[in-house]
Amino acid sequence: MSTLQQFSSIEDIILSHHGEGRKKSIEGMAQLKSLLPADFCRDAARFLYELPGLVMVVTGFYEPVPQTIETDGPPGAIAIGNALRKLGREVIYISDKYAVDYLRTLGGGSDVVEYPIADHEDSRDFASNLLSTYNPAVVVGIERCSLTDDGNYYNMSFQNLSAFTAKTDYLFTQHSHTIGIGDGGNEIGMGNLYNAIASIPSLPKKPAVTGSTHLIISSVSNWAGYGLAAALSQVSGKDVSTSRIEAESVINAMIELGAVDGELLEPIPWVDGFSLDENLEIVDQLLACSNTM
Repeated sequence: MSTLQQFSSIEDIILSHHGEGRKKSIEGMAQLKSLLPADFCRDAARFLYELPGLVMVVTGFYEPVPQTIETDGPPGAIAIGNALRKLGREVIYISDKYAVDYLRTLGGGSDVVEYPIADHEDSRDFASNLLSTYNPAVVVGIERCSLTDDGNYYNMSFQNLSAFTAKTDYLFTQHSHTIGIGDGGNEIGMGNLYNAIASIPSLPKKPAVTGSTHLIISSVSNWAGYGLAAALSQVSGKDVSTSRIEAESVINAMIELGAVDGELLEPIPWVDGFSLDENLEIVDQLLACSNTM
């Protein structure tokens, strides 16, 4: 029980484990915290809650060596989507061809749209048509690779992912109500802190350029998805948090469907170098935190 009592806020929980050397970006994320409002996750939840209508959730991060997606991103997206659906909101998931089957399997019946991997002009037009068709209140990106200033996409190892990444950035640059979630500095939303990210040695030298109206940073992006669900519980007064059983089920299903841990690049039910038990501990801490607010 003492472990669950050491954190006083959702923001502290989702930025925990810094200094442990698991992921070199974790310490950098902790350094960025001072540049955001103290309650940045709850701010984003309030923003999302107070804008009625359909929500687009964009996710999926492809790794070329195992030729599949990471376990980080879709579970957090599903947590956000489930929370919104419990609040009576309509959700649509967006990704490229590598993640859409995961979202169709795990998305609880919500629509899933495949965003094509295409050139900038066609990608911009696709985003414009998609926004016009669905008219979302908010577009949310979680662990979704962002364009850099040279027009390419890179992972944390500086491998060029442009051939494997749909330019979903245009959903964000063409919409006025957006939330970005990331844990490394190369994700959509992180363009808000471009200059700061470029100055921190453990973060990318070519950071994301795509920003968002609200930014949520975390040690692991899924944790921010769970955190946003917990914050939605706080602002709505209705329990829509992710349960331990839900989180475990989705992570295990990701592995069964072919995903890998993004740090180890192995098909095990870990996320960014953190074991299943460590991920579930974060879920427990968020539940304890949200129940005391």
